[in-house]
Amino acid sequence: DLAVNLVGQPLVRQQVMKGVREFLENRNPVKPLVMSFHGSTGTGKTYVSSMLVHYLFQGGLRSPYVHQFSPIVHFPHAEQIEQYKESLKSWIQGNLTNCGRSAFLFDEMDKMHPGLIDVIIPFLGPSWVVYGTNYRKAIFIFISNAGGELINEMTLDLWRARRDREEISLQDLEPAISRAVFENPQSGFWQSGIINEHLIDIVVPFLPLKHHHVKQCVTSELIQQGLEVRPGVVQEVADSILYFPEEEKIFSSTGCKTVASRISFFL
Repeated sequence: DLAVNLVGQPLVRQQVMKGVREFLENRNPVKPLVMSFHGSTGTGKTYVSSMLVHYLFQGGLRSPYVHQFSPIVHFPHAEQIEQYKESLKSWIQGNLTNCGRSAFLFDEMDKMHPGLIDVIIPFLGPSWVVYGTNYRKAIFIFISNAGGELINEMTLDLWRARRDREEISLQDLEPAISRAVFENPQSGFWQSGIINEHLIDIVVPFLPLKHHHVKQCVTSELIQQGLEVRPGVVQEVADSILYFPEEEKIFSSTGCKTVASRISFFL
């Protein structure tokens, strides 16, 4: 499903499949699986996390063992951070007591109040038991736009150097992501013990999408909506999206995010 429906992200497929497979095949993991997804809007971060839980949990995102957190919804007020820390810690603890194989998704980590996320450190490390809970089979996914601009810049530089996106390696991008995300005062990971203690197992960069990737998204969306796939409509929808940089117009500014809402204008 990742190979067929996730467009333009060879690195993501490779990293996520390898990491999840190895983790699930290990009957006694030493720590939970902790993944951090980075990239600009519409590149597939939320899509991949929802696809993962769809296949791992009956009911997918609606499963009682899958928990999503959004800083804007769950932690809106900076002055209540101590209260949020307490709530977050007890929520995770309680849910891991119910099911040690729970999954926790943290959206928009770039909007998380610095310091808040550190309250979950005891659940992420290699200790055997925390607060009387065996939690080593849990999965944590952090999703963030932070680092997206740098990933876009580096992908553009590599494109100009005639490097195919299939050739881009994690080693090409990881140092830049670390600087943009983990050393950024605006990031939820700013000066975080999660970083200092190397608790993130897999950093997953999502590359910006090109025009032909957007066309693939339009085709998929038409099929999903039960509509006829007409080449003219596919082309028009893809052409209606903004691309950057200004001169070359190589990458979609919004990835595939606005594709579904645009289709009706061209039918």
